[in-house]
Amino acid sequence: MSADAADFTPAVWIYDTTLRDGAQREGLALSIEDKLAIAHKLDALGVPFIEGGWPGANPKDVQFFWQLKEEPLQQAEVVAFCSTRRPGKAAETDPMLQAILAAGTRWVTLFGKSWDLHVTASLQTSLDENLAMIHDTIAFLRSQGRRVIYDAEHWFDGYQANPDYALQTLGAAIAAGAEWLVLCDTNGGTLPHEVATVVEQVQHWLVTHSGATTPDLPRLGIHTHNDGGTAVANALAAVMAGATMVQGTINGYGERCGNADLCSLLPNLQLKLKQPCIPPAKLATLTETSRMVSEVVNLAPDDHAPFVGLSAFAHKGGIHVSAVEKNPRTYEHIEPTLVGNQRRIVVSDQAGLSNILAKARSFGIELNKQDPQSRQLLNRLKELENQGYQFEAAEASFELLMREVLGTRSQFFELRGFHIHCDNLPQEAHWKTRALATVKVMVEDQEILEVAEGNGPVSALDTALRKALLNFYPAIAQFQLSDYKVRILDGRVGTSAKTRVLVESSDGYRRWTTVGVSSNIIEASYQAVVEGLEYGLISKTPVAVRPTVV
Repeated sequence: MSADAADFTPAVWIYDTTLRDGAQREGLALSIEDKLAIAHKLDALGVPFIEGGWPGANPKDVQFFWQLKEEPLQQAEVVAFCSTRRPGKAAETDPMLQAILAAGTRWVTLFGKSWDLHVTASLQTSLDENLAMIHDTIAFLRSQGRRVIYDAEHWFDGYQANPDYALQTLGAAIAAGAEWLVLCDTNGGTLPHEVATVVEQVQHWLVTHSGATTPDLPRLGIHTHNDGGTAVANALAAVMAGATMVQGTINGYGERCGNADLCSLLPNLQLKLKQPCIPPAKLATLTETSRMVSEVVNLAPDDHAPFVGLSAFAHKGGIHVSAVEKNPRTYEHIEPTLVGNQRRIVVSDQAGLSNILAKARSFGIELNKQDPQSRQLLNRLKELENQGYQFEAAEASFELLMREVLGTRSQFFELRGFHIHCDNLPQEAHWKTRALATVKVMVEDQEILEVAEGNGPVSALDTALRKALLNFYPAIAQFQLSDYKVRILDGRVGTSAKTRVLVESSDGYRRWTTVGVSSNIIEASYQAVVEGLEYGLISKTPVAVRPTVV
């Protein structure tokens, strides 16, 4: 544990459930290796509680907890998750709870029913038996040396329907030794003012009616879902009303509409409400953590996510850019570097010289308003955007354009021609299309002819280019085409319409986007693919050994 983490005590405790609740998102699946990588990243972020899963619910979670013993976390508590014992069963003989104990965690999060409707309709048992299930399960876990966080499932719906009974369920958890009571908005339909009111009422009840002495009172937490679009706001309202634990997930992943997004909660709590959650220096790794988790779960990052999104501190309008250049506070609510993000100046046909100068500066190029090249670059930009190019979404292509206008663009290879052939081949009960691409390129005075197959023309073309260039530029082996978008610019002219292709490339650490436009979709794709390779090579090739500038 680092010195700053060892000396740090949170005002609000962050409890991450990305590996359990977040993994319930439709289309998201995590391997054991994925879960371990994310757990260690969250640990490095400074998150104090990481819920690892439900041991016994599936073999993967059992293996995860065992594997974590071989690769222990540095400062976070890993938490096992489970439900109360089954109706009519003894906690000490319930196989589910034996699996929880076998996971070997110091903390266990137990969820139980708060809503009488769920007790009678879902569990199909009596209200008294549900209270006994909560009490017996927690008491058993405590007798085995475990510390318990009690998640009151469907708390807000249950409290609204039958407040007396909902409070009895909390009383059962307190009597058995729960140290945290987490109020869950499981259906995600509660509004912030309602959350604040209920948390205040529960806080008052804890002091006056729970029967526990003040030093022994459990602390309150909040667990919100985003079905009403208010998960983050609800969690913040709960903290302002007295909750000192917030449960959520990285990037808001979760079932249905997701959970409270820790990437928004952490900076709002720490920077806006002045409630320390993680060591201050760790907050600057939040954007990196968000994008790493996106990469591991194989979901594209949300470019417009607050705080950590690519566009969170992007400025497009010329007036905005001019103001931000003078004082960033004019159009930014925080300094981007506090969360590990960065300011971006977006260029488009709405751009003025302020955008161009600021954008060039972000690439380490100083231009002057009086320099004719600045005006030339602006005019060239607007001319190309009029043809259908879109540089606000393809900054790599804009940097290449800027280098071309300034006479500093390197030529890594020269295309001499390409040919693509597609076959529709019978395969069992259906047909399968395969593409064959042949490319001829000139590299260092050598003419290279290469052929490759792909599941489509763009895939085949990309593969053939890589094969042709790999011996000259080994860094290309790290590049991958991570996204491909096509837009028809004028559908009224049918198949003769211009097509804009955006290609996103990655080297495993960075992402960059390039653009191509043509009435021929293959040509537009080629432009974008080639520029993607060229841009990647610029950052990988030392200046001293780059090819001739064109």
